[in-house]
Amino acid sequence: MAESIKGLHRSCRCAELTEAMIGKEVTLMGWVARARNKGGVVFVDLRDRSGIIQLVFENADIDEQGFEKAGRLRSEFVIAVTGVVEKRQGAVNDKLATGTIEVRVNHLRVLSEAEVPPFPIEEDSKTREELRLTYRYLDLRRPDIQKNLMLKSRVMQLTRRFFTDEGFLEIETPMLGKSTPEGARDYLVPSRIHPGSFYGLPQSPQLYKQLLMCSGYDRYIQIARCFRDEDLRADRQPEFTQIDMELSFVDVDDVIDVNERFLAFLFKKTLGIEVQLPIQRMTWQEAMNRFGSDKPDLRFGMELKDISTLVQGCGFGVFTQALDNGGSVRGINAQGQGAMPRKKIDKLVEFAKGYGLKGLAYIAIASDGTIKSSFAKFMSDEEMAGLVAAMEGRPGDLLLFAADKTKLVLDVLGALRLELAKQMDLIDKDEFRFVWITEFPLLEWSEEENRYTAMHHPFTMPMEEDLALLDTEPGKVRAKAYDIVLNGNEIGGGSVRIHQNDIQERMFKELGFTREDAYEQFGFLLDAFSYGVPPHAGLAYGLDRLVMLMAKTDSIRDVIAFPKVKDASCLMTKAPQTVSQEQLKELGLAVDVREETHQSSAEGN
Repeated sequence: MAESIKGLHRSCRCAELTEAMIGKEVTLMGWVARARNKGGVVFVDLRDRSGIIQLVFENADIDEQGFEKAGRLRSEFVIAVTGVVEKRQGAVNDKLATGTIEVRVNHLRVLSEAEVPPFPIEEDSKTREELRLTYRYLDLRRPDIQKNLMLKSRVMQLTRRFFTDEGFLEIETPMLGKSTPEGARDYLVPSRIHPGSFYGLPQSPQLYKQLLMCSGYDRYIQIARCFRDEDLRADRQPEFTQIDMELSFVDVDDVIDVNERFLAFLFKKTLGIEVQLPIQRMTWQEAMNRFGSDKPDLRFGMELKDISTLVQGCGFGVFTQALDNGGSVRGINAQGQGAMPRKKIDKLVEFAKGYGLKGLAYIAIASDGTIKSSFAKFMSDEEMAGLVAAMEGRPGDLLLFAADKTKLVLDVLGALRLELAKQMDLIDKDEFRFVWITEFPLLEWSEEENRYTAMHHPFTMPMEEDLALLDTEPGKVRAKAYDIVLNGNEIGGGSVRIHQNDIQERMFKELGFTREDAYEQFGFLLDAFSYGVPPHAGLAYGLDRLVMLMAKTDSIRDVIAFPKVKDASCLMTKAPQTVSQEQLKELGLAVDVREETHQSSAEGN
């Protein structure tokens, strides 16, 4: 039977009790984590968001009715207790912050009874994620999830404090805006007042924050909700949060400087970790050549080696054909893996094939220096020795090679490097390695659209020394863009923006926009630029991804209170759902649901 809270006032949270409070009477409220009835004594672990405190109920300290109620307590009952803080009579619990004390209860109220939960409320739960997300309100009671969300709250508070002290203004931008087809798909919101018209939910506040710079607000910051209708991964959600900023009268170094100081401040205040400044910088081209990725994990080595020149004209057709087709041959050295069983090597080959590569070539160097290779018969002894030397191969090493179009080779070896690091246990999960990646390509060629597209967005400034190439060799133009990478994850990115009309028009031309197209999509911004626009630049962090890394969890869902699953649905609320015909009629909408047809494998052959 639930009781009222009337007349009771909580003294503090459970884990806020200390030995300094021994002898004091306190009132606590929370959830029963565990209850143990030992006959004449009942022990209860009381839990709230701060942690756990042990309660002790004895006949001598509480009336019969209260002791009877204590004996009926079960997991997840919500209770209020009053009692005296004491030194633990039994064994000390080193795993708890309150492990040396307990509360001897003299008054108990059961505020709410609970059914048996569908899974244990415990840290590092082994329960299927689907079940936990269906009952997310229970899953959120788990101490590890609560720690993650409290860390996220702390990050947001510190972010506001830091940027306020740096002279930034927190300004909100609209959720209901204009849909722009460049980039990921927009989530659309139909307008009742303007039948047939739609708002687009923001993928980022990009255009609005540039307008704020035109309006003279100088330094803007926002913890902004953003939406992208795209396929999900472990570190992506359809709705997410950005730490979004824009600055006027700055260049690349200015943006990097303030953000390095922000990261150092944030990690010191939250995790007690000193971030060494300045943070290492690396160009996009160097990152791709050395690590096969524009978000390299620097916590381990195993760098890629380009051996294209060395194998030019060798007897192995796989290598020479790739070079004749304008590709490259590159490899990595998995040190100490020379005795890897053939079955395991075959799995690595299949891993590479999953990325579109036809296969991997390898050289296994035994501990006595003898060589076993998948292609030795096509090479001379001198060529094999040269390869081993170029790869810095030693007895006991495994050398793996990919040959194809350079982009594919880099993608495969970059992914293979990470896979081997996991298998070889090379990654220190307690280390935080930052790196700035700079000088990205301004444009990338889209085979589907048969045109150049912006690697970042159409307002990214080219590097001044490359402007001459914009009309003649646009694929070689570098951007004044920069990403901040942590442990192999991009946590933020930004760029200097174009503020000169002539450069912006040339950029639109390379992207295939006519003047009319450009003004139809971005006319309000281009008009604003005609009234005096300062040089400006910005950056945005993925807040959820950043906190995921800080919390050392593998899924972004562990740092979001109510996340979606891979098909962008919510298992708890069952969203999205159909709506009534009345609602659709009011919006002037008709729904045409098209079921996907699945052909049998026989029809496909």
